[in-house]
Amino acid sequence: LRGPPVHQGAQDIWYPAKAMELCAEFLVVASPDELNLFCSRRKRVALERTERAQALVREHLVETLPLEEIARRVGCSPHHLSRTFSSVTGCTIPQYLRQLRMERAAEFLNSGRFNVTETAMEVGYASVSHFIQAFQETHGCPPGAYGQAGDRK
Repeated sequence: LRGPPVHQGAQDIWYPAKAMELCAEFLVVASPDELNLFCSRRKRVALERTERAQALVREHLVETLPLEEIARRVGCSPHHLSRTFSSVTGCTIPQYLRQLRMERAAEFLNSGRFNVTETAMEVGYASVSHFIQAFQETHGCPPGAYGQAGDRK
């Protein structure tokens, strides 16, 4: 307090401000709820919305909900949900959907219960050729060859 870090002309403002700061620090005790800062609340809400969106995508893997419907169900705008989802997960909603579909497709193909066409339909692809292309990009081999010796990932 003896050597304030401001010029002589600003000391008339600095000293009262410093006194109020010290009073607030030592005399005001904040409750835990008051300590929940805006940023941490925003992060928590973003995480909750992303988790709800992920659950909706998993539940509707085959019939694919539109972004607008997912956003409505989680309680925000489609644009905000897209940004939030990407920042939390590191991928977009369509990328997440594709990842889930490819994981499920690999499970179906490994089980031996479904052929390629049935697997494509079971995971929500209307076009078998699009499914084959997506599967090959994801797993590095066509779905018909998946599960052969050394191809499983």
